[in-house]
Amino acid sequence: MNNEMKPTDLFKRIAGLLQSARQNVVRTINQTMVYTYFEIGRMIVEDEQQGQERAEYGKGVLKELSVKLRAEFGKGFSVQNLENMRKFYLLYAVDTKSQSLIRISENSNFTLSWTHYLVLIRIEKQQERNFYEIEALNNNWSVRELKRQFDSALYERLALSRDKKGVKQLAEEGQIIQKPTDILKDPYVLEFLNLPEQYQYSESDLETAIIDKLEQFLLELGKGFTFVARQFRMTIDEKHYKADLVFFNRLLKCFVVIDLKIGELTHQDIGQMQMYVHFHDRNVKLPEENKTIGIILCKQKSNVLVKLTLPENNDQIFASRYQMILPDKQTFIKLLNETEV
Repeated sequence: MNNEMKPTDLFKRIAGLLQSARQNVVRTINQTMVYTYFEIGRMIVEDEQQGQERAEYGKGVLKELSVKLRAEFGKGFSVQNLENMRKFYLLYAVDTKSQSLIRISENSNFTLSWTHYLVLIRIEKQQERNFYEIEALNNNWSVRELKRQFDSALYERLALSRDKKGVKQLAEEGQIIQKPTDILKDPYVLEFLNLPEQYQYSESDLETAIIDKLEQFLLELGKGFTFVARQFRMTIDEKHYKADLVFFNRLLKCFVVIDLKIGELTHQDIGQMQMYVHFHDRNVKLPEENKTIGIILCKQKSNVLVKLTLPENNDQIFASRYQMILPDKQTFIKLLNETEV
């Protein structure tokens, strides 16, 4: 047998090495740039604290500094950008116990890009900012996806289903998936489907739009989801039934069946989902996998109806609303504040 490496195999190995090296160079440059901006912010703050009034400082010194830096290093040093660097330092170098400024070492792990941090420093609440930073890092969110998740009030939607301990965990660890309810949102926001709220679409239209934008839908579903099937057929007593969408969640190690309802949820819809879930548990899932979860995505629902239809110890079947426009974030913030009182 000829053990010589084929030219194509050699090329793939070398190309992989070069690609990895390129990514490491970009990552290193990015971290250096972010740390540099952090240090510029520190210098501005320390100079400001030499007795300058903040307002006058902003009008005078920063403007003069901007002119000189732009002349030497280019347009990236506008007054606005310098103010962002100052704010970045103040937010990321505050010892929350003593409220005193501390200097972060050059080895600090600023892992995200500067553009990510520009989004994050505009988030006022520290807990919420921590959550989005962790999620952006863990899920490799682009800046666009970070903005989208913030605009869709992801933090508030998850926090509303948790107690104070759970909200604190969101801020410290991000979204941890350990039980079925951890993957749920209410509502799910599907604005990326580009189906107007008032448009008369069918359940088939909704399903097709989701398949066409499957990557975005998986991001909205959350962590650990992989696509399994569309219109999954189940045959019972020579009759055929079809579940709209089937996924598998790698973190929960279980199938997730999703049924789409464009109108108000009925008890018949819940009964149908119970059948789909039982079918998967008895005929599809492997012995080492966990119980199947069923999620009915509907336009409207009655929580009382859902509660009365399902058993008290239900941990498999859930109903959540969906909407086609980005939510009013302030409404979610108000709801969250009310639950914390």
